[in-house]
Amino acid sequence: MKLDNRIERSKSAALFEEAKKYFPGGVNSPVRAFKSVSGPPLFVKRGYGCRFTDEDDNQYLDFCCSWGPLILGHNNVAIREAVLKTVTYGTSFGTPTRLGNEIGQLILDNNQYIEKMRFVSSGTEAVMSAIRLARGVTGKSKVVKFDGCYHGHVDSLLVKAGSGLATFGVSTSAGIPESFAKETLVIPLNDEAILEATLQQFSDDIACVIIEPVPANNGLLLQNKAYLEFLRKVCTKYGVLLIFDEVISGFRVGFEGAAGYYGIQPDIITYGKIIGGGMPVGAYAASSEIMSHIAPEGNVYQAGTLSANPVAMAAGLAAVKELLQPEFYSHLHYKTRVFVKNIQDHCDQKGYEVSIVQMGSIFWVAFTKDKISRADQIDPASMDKFKILHHELLQRGVYLGPSGYEVGFVSAAHQPADLEEAAAKICASMDVVFGG
Repeated sequence: MKLDNRIERSKSAALFEEAKKYFPGGVNSPVRAFKSVSGPPLFVKRGYGCRFTDEDDNQYLDFCCSWGPLILGHNNVAIREAVLKTVTYGTSFGTPTRLGNEIGQLILDNNQYIEKMRFVSSGTEAVMSAIRLARGVTGKSKVVKFDGCYHGHVDSLLVKAGSGLATFGVSTSAGIPESFAKETLVIPLNDEAILEATLQQFSDDIACVIIEPVPANNGLLLQNKAYLEFLRKVCTKYGVLLIFDEVISGFRVGFEGAAGYYGIQPDIITYGKIIGGGMPVGAYAASSEIMSHIAPEGNVYQAGTLSANPVAMAAGLAAVKELLQPEFYSHLHYKTRVFVKNIQDHCDQKGYEVSIVQMGSIFWVAFTKDKISRADQIDPASMDKFKILHHELLQRGVYLGPSGYEVGFVSAAHQPADLEEAAAKICASMDVVFGG
């Protein structure tokens, strides 16, 4: 099917060609290159609320939300004012500041699953530090991860499964020594037998199991609570630490994240995205006992020059205060549910093979009626339909992340009228995809 361009993207196209002179592939993060969809990537010049405007002055309803952190929308007034006030005093000192104490106390006082935390500058850095902490605490080296869960570009976690059921990792990137990948065991999601067999066989060598409790980097692969409870049980049984990677789900599905949603106590939790209020921030957290192993208190070294810098802490503090407002999450989740239902009802009435998977304010378009809980259940051919959908939505002024494996997000800035408009445009685009 030939994709018809009905909006002007010439300035974005020119900027992309220029960017190729400076950056690998013209981008500073791979998915931004639009290789899975059509046309040049959008070069965005400003955003406000639930919309942003590109360099060609096209305006879009945004459901990428900077890949999740903008739970309050673009250019939130409280966050902007906090940042502007803070930068008048300086941007970074390489010292502690009062703002770090304030946001740390606010988070810990309202999250029963953690007692101490350490701020870093990204989700990847948080996961890297959490893995090192688990190894330092246990004195063991191997890590178990799940096929379909993504944990940033950490060397030992940028791996996929080899042949067999419980396998040593195979690198998914050049530049990762085989010896690093061999420290990781990759198993399928949602299989209790393989999970326990792996822990039983390798428990003397496994430091931790890491999972996205809400897997949201390769589709939205919702797991049964019973499976996550079993995971907690067997990790305890075999003396293995359990890490919840909540870089996406933390502060998104609720203030206590997936740990609070499911009522499960992991040993270590990693956070990112939302607690920075749009600034680069990550964190890892655990009990006081486990965190006491971190330098300078303990012998697990981790440092960061810009960790807990005042600008990021000010943005995060303003964001976190908003998240603690009464009914914040119930309102956000309700309007997301209505939005998703409107699209799903249209697809069902037309007989389209589409399921809109939702948890809280996260949603994912799957081109199937089957329940998907594992990455290998996603049909790669369905990405051809997503390419058409993404293109049609751009023509109508709706922006989803440029990959059918990525999830979408609804923010507090999306008002019911915005969501009604977006749902109508998504339904019209689905009609093009399916020829309805």
